[in-house]
Amino acid sequence: MTKAYITTSIPYVNGNPHIGFALEIIQADVLARYYKSLSVKTFFLTGTDENAIKNAQKAQELGLDVKKMVDDYAKQFYDLKSVLNLSFDFFIRTSSPDHHLSAQKFWLLCQKDIYKKKYVGLYCSGCESFYKDGEFKDNICPNHKKPLETIEEENYFFALSRYQKQLFDIISKDKIQIEPQYRKTEILNFINQGLEDFSISRPADRAYNWGIDVPGDSSQKIYVWFDALINYVSGLGFGTESENFKTFWLDNNNKIHFIGKDIIKFHLIYWPAMLLSARLPLPNKVFVHGFLTVNRQKISKTLGNVISPYDLVYKYGTDAVRYYFLREIPTAEDGDFSWQRFNEIYKSELSNELGNLVVRVTTLAEKDSLEVEFSDKEYDFSLNGKDLSELVENFNYHQAMAEINAYIKELNKKIDTFQPWKKSSGERQKFLIDMLSHLHKLGFVLRPFLPDTAGKILKSVSGKISKAQALFPSIADNN
Repeated sequence: MTKAYITTSIPYVNGNPHIGFALEIIQADVLARYYKSLSVKTFFLTGTDENAIKNAQKAQELGLDVKKMVDDYAKQFYDLKSVLNLSFDFFIRTSSPDHHLSAQKFWLLCQKDIYKKKYVGLYCSGCESFYKDGEFKDNICPNHKKPLETIEEENYFFALSRYQKQLFDIISKDKIQIEPQYRKTEILNFINQGLEDFSISRPADRAYNWGIDVPGDSSQKIYVWFDALINYVSGLGFGTESENFKTFWLDNNNKIHFIGKDIIKFHLIYWPAMLLSARLPLPNKVFVHGFLTVNRQKISKTLGNVISPYDLVYKYGTDAVRYYFLREIPTAEDGDFSWQRFNEIYKSELSNELGNLVVRVTTLAEKDSLEVEFSDKEYDFSLNGKDLSELVENFNYHQAMAEINAYIKELNKKIDTFQPWKKSSGERQKFLIDMLSHLHKLGFVLRPFLPDTAGKILKSVSGKISKAQALFPSIADNN
């Protein structure tokens, strides 16, 4: 493998970032860092979805200019780069002129599959999507817990039905690899129910005149999902003479989307059909993660349980937050956050196990004035013969972190069993050099998961050894 293109979904900017999106972007960042650590040419894209009607509605509610509001919220999402120590290469904003140009050019490539008609349908403003009558129980959106509205208007439509057989073939034959596999079954079942053409524009007045004009018809704005999905190519410079688009989309067989389970229809039906229409290559993999709950409850402003990643990092530090989401949350399943559990993991696994291990070894090595050097070239992503690279490439971060945790516990147990402080100088130094080698290996393997901690470990075991500073200092409990 020589190249990799990794993307996250792009969140609406009508509110502050919360831990649900933090989970997704940390997961994507692990894979990007992993590939980069192996010198694989990698491009990691994230960004914000800014052309939604709900963004314009929120700005009106707040009495703000919509551009000013999306600028302010977009900055909070961008600033997660430093807060969560992310390695993304470009941050796409769909309100940008470059994206507008790309979306309009993409529309024109799909022109043969686009037509205009009057339409009456059931609509969820939260999802910004039309749904079939009876698709949800009592026609209530399960994600937003609100009845679907009846909307009548004239829109442009995309002829999705023309691609039903082709999409079934693509999904059933794994031409797009879907993880976990049971999500593939969900999509095939949905296709088998019959695909209907879908609306890809909104009247400009209903869109508050916010968004991207339909080419040749300024009375209509491009539907936000049609426009937003195009970010995966506009972020690479589609529509220009961009080398990135050629390198990472046209000539790359490792294009990976990270998404949540609530938007699989858009990414595994709409997006592939749009690409087929535009005669562009398909993504190769789509990884679907579950939802986060807080104390077993859905994250909700009404319940007052929305948690900011900024607050988490302020309390525990960046790598502790990354560790919790990667270790505690099953990568492809729903997972729960609780302050109590975070405190338990921070104390037991980070402070007492990992942090204490590094301090113990470097303290003893300093007393013996040890000086060592190690080379990264001799290491791979395996611990005790278990290949972590396979776990990472298959999105099984939860299990990878379990293997790392077991390795840390094993090293601590070795110290307790050997008791180097009771041994002769020669025996002790030989043991400590071996332990420093293990710490260097650990630091190397941790780089995609806990980059700052990994860097501190690698620095602490290089050259003349001195006692390391506490990696995860004690903190007050949070209830």
